[in-house]
Amino acid sequence: MGLIIVSLLSWLIPVITPITPFSTKVKAAIITGAIIFSEATFWGGALLVGKEVASKFKRFLNPRNWKKKQRHNGVQDDGK
Repeated sequence: MGLIIVSLLSWLIPVITPITPFSTKVKAAIITGAIIFSEATFWGGALLVGKEVASKFKRFLNPRNWKKKQRHNGVQDDGK
């Protein structure tokens, strides 16, 4: 699970990099490297924790799923 958390935290690098004083070439290299590193660590962690946990975690991080109602044992949860 640690690799997945590192992957999640490393996604902050591409968000922060554009406001740094580096040249455009360096910024592009940092962002590209961070995205590749983030995906590699996520899938490395997914291999360690298992397919079900990784897919559930990736679904949880998807913004499209944030407002959907969840079902637990046939009962809808409104989050209230």
